[in-house]
Amino acid sequence: MIISMFLSHLVGDYVLQWDSLAMWKARAMSGIIAHCLVVAAVTFLFAMPFGGNWWQIALMISIGHFIIDAVQLPITSRPSPPGMFALARFTADQVAHALVILGALYWGGYLNFGNMAAYTMAEIRAMPQLVYIFGYTCLAMPAWVMLEFIIYGLVKGSAPDFSRATNKYVGSMERWLIMTCVLLGQYLLVPLVAAPRFLFERPRINDADTREMNLYIAKLLASIMLAVTLGLVLRRLVP
Repeated sequence: MIISMFLSHLVGDYVLQWDSLAMWKARAMSGIIAHCLVVAAVTFLFAMPFGGNWWQIALMISIGHFIIDAVQLPITSRPSPPGMFALARFTADQVAHALVILGALYWGGYLNFGNMAAYTMAEIRAMPQLVYIFGYTCLAMPAWVMLEFIIYGLVKGSAPDFSRATNKYVGSMERWLIMTCVLLGQYLLVPLVAAPRFLFERPRINDADTREMNLYIAKLLASIMLAVTLGLVLRRLVP
């Protein structure tokens, strides 16, 4: 259930949080309620196959998600301060969600913090298909959002400008292909997968200033590194 609950978080908090819903959620409590209803539906759906006290665990995670998002409304409804504040807030938000999920799983008896690695490895061996689904889901919208926050925060020192992002779907497919090449052991194909986007977007890069060029290169390299790293991890962990 550990992998399933974290997968439900990725699906509910990223994949099913489209742009208009994200903007609504950042401005109004009604948007947060709508978003959390989506998260709750996904969480209950992913917890249902495990039986037992699954609905109590799903309810705890859903309520915790609502509280975490609601507390941030006074911050997200205002313009983000300069510097790395947006990255720090995003990191704290994700850590809080992870702690809620882990706490609910511990309460439900699906996790023992003293033997967490063994519990996780047992799930990986029992449900390898779910691990692959988790990996590919992670490289889609979750990876795009995380990379935007991290790169903008570290390179530009500001909140990400999602309105200027034009290649989020192309980037997701690129990461999927790269991880697939790594999983199949075809490491020499990785540069061939990564090269086309850089070549097609090169004219736009040449016209950009130095800061924008650095931002683009940093996001491209980070995206490739993430896909390669996750592919290597899955190749090693999944039997």
